[in-house]
Amino acid sequence: MSLKKRGKTWHTDFFLDGQRFRQSLETSDWREAQSKEKELISAAKAGKVASKRQPIARMPFSDAAKLFLADRLSHLAPLSVRTEKERAKVVNGVFGDTPVSRITAADVLAYIRKRKEGGIANATVNRELDILRGVFKKARRWHLFSEEIRPLPVKQQVGRALLHEEKVRLLKLAGSNHDWQTAYFAAVLALNTTARGCELKGLRWRDVDFLNRTMTVKRSKTEAGERVIPLNVDAVQVMMALRERAKKVSGAELDHFVFFACEHGHVDVTKPQKGWRTAWRNLTRAIHCPECGKQQGPSEICRNEECKADLRKVKSTTYGLRFHDLRHHAITELAESQASDSTVMSIAGHVSAKMLAHYSHVRLKAKRTALDGLSTGRLLGVETGGYDTNHDTKQGEQEVVPPEVVDSLVELVGIEPTTSSLRTMRSPS
Repeated sequence: MSLKKRGKTWHTDFFLDGQRFRQSLETSDWREAQSKEKELISAAKAGKVASKRQPIARMPFSDAAKLFLADRLSHLAPLSVRTEKERAKVVNGVFGDTPVSRITAADVLAYIRKRKEGGIANATVNRELDILRGVFKKARRWHLFSEEIRPLPVKQQVGRALLHEEKVRLLKLAGSNHDWQTAYFAAVLALNTTARGCELKGLRWRDVDFLNRTMTVKRSKTEAGERVIPLNVDAVQVMMALRERAKKVSGAELDHFVFFACEHGHVDVTKPQKGWRTAWRNLTRAIHCPECGKQQGPSEICRNEECKADLRKVKSTTYGLRFHDLRHHAITELAESQASDSTVMSIAGHVSAKMLAHYSHVRLKAKRTALDGLSTGRLLGVETGGYDTNHDTKQGEQEVVPPEVVDSLVELVGIEPTTSSLRTMRSPS
């Protein structure tokens, strides 16, 4: 390392791990220059200073983004790869030709403002910022942005668990329409295996073992998602129905997909189905006219020419339900079944208790049952059969319930206790 004076200002020039660092220390004082140089070297060792000859820093942003994505995409699922490339296109449309070293925090903040003015959701903007952050980190320039560029606030969508009536209605409705058959099969499997939609789409017949009644998820969102899931009776029945469907189109070979591609009447069993979004949206939004009972999509008036009832206030209870919510529901039912956390995590493919808590929606009925177990009913004199030392060892004595306590309970709970439920007051001896 060395200090050089150019005019009245000191400059530093040093090498670190084969990279050369040269810049002004912006001081004319020798001692201050020495101190600043030491701080700069420490920052460079921590990766917080970019070399002036750093190749990525001198690249146009679009080229640097290609390098970043090339390293990142090998760790992502195919759908995530496509999504990341689409996000990179948006960012490249603004910064593509600009050298990475010339992009400032003010430029990024202006980009965020423009995207928000265009009505783009915070979550989408954050994902685009991930591209920018990745490129800047690769160019060793993120330290210049980290204090000012923060992720936008996002409301966490935890998901939902269905009521029993909603679940029954959903499956019954899905099974009644041939156009919704694929969505029906996928829904039953998700509800009975906790499988994600992407896991079902990637399932091949070689992954289904009818003899041992299991299915193997070989590729998932996470490594923990790669697991073997036992198939219950409902899941086996759906698998058998899917098998029969595959045989009709000669798609039952081991390498063929269980949910195969079928677009515009063209079937390709060697490719996975992209999804069932349209069928799912129509299924979850479907309603029945309260006047004539006709099934139909959301509308202002009934489509039955003879009815024409007002349907503006009629809305499906499953409106807005995501397919991924079926996974939430399945995990909730497992949690309510008193299965151990380790068992639930093994079936669902979770890696931590925190993620289990995120997916589990223990419903009000289960919470009420659990809390009812804490109640002894002593205050109202109701016997619950629980063991109590004072009561069981002094059965000859009667408990006294003061009138003011009874009045308070009636006012608080709104329950008028019967005479037989109260203990009679003993006369003082």
